Amino acid sequence: MPAKRELSMRQLRNLLRLHHDGVSVREIGRLLGVARSTIQDSLKRATAAGLIWPLPEDVSDDALERRLFGRAAVAPGQRRRVEPDWADLARELKRPGVTMVILWEEYREVHPEGYGYSRFCDLLRGFERRLTPVMRQHHVAGDKAFVDYSGKRIGIVDPATGEIREAEIFVGVLGASNLTYAEATWTQQLPDWIGAHVRMFRFFGGVPRLLVPDNLK
Repeated sequence: MPAKRELSMRQLRNLLRLHHDGVSVREIGRLLGVARSTIQDSLKRATAAGLIWPLPEDVSDDALERRLFGRAAVAPGQRRRVEPDWADLARELKRPGVTMVILWEEYREVHPEGYGYSRFCDLLRGFERRLTPVMRQHHVAGDKAFVDYSGKRIGIVDPATGEIREAEIFVGVLGASNLTYAEATWTQQLPDWIGAHVRMFRFFGGVPRLLVPDNLK
């Protein structure tokens, strides 16, 4: 019987990348939110399969799963669970405020015996990759942080007056680990922008070599 896979394919790829970058097993487990024993087991399987990061371009999720766990992902015509309309979900995911979790919860409301969240995400991402070619980028730990305001606002309620004031959402992400920092600021003006960066650096515990903003005005 094939071994049971406990990580999504995205997590497995991140695991291999982080291990290649010298991140400890304990820290990888913390970043991915899984037990150290699972990380250790996956690394043993990767070593036995001769897999090292970066993976060759032709190693698909199916091929990676087959090499690590002795099985291939089930072909579309052979899936035993109810299939959603992947094209429709891919379009929905582009709408503001729509997340994988929302789409999966709506799918499971209609099909309670359908795919679990991890497998659902794997299949939807696989469908998206077939639609749009993706250029892989290799990020070195501590090299870059990507920063921007999300474009969405959140209402903050004054407990004394009940007045609702909208705040901007600042987001910073480390390129290698995807460690994410977010905070609400009243404006996108320079004092708030600089203050958000200072607090982000404190949260990260250091300063990356480069900051990469996105389309600042």
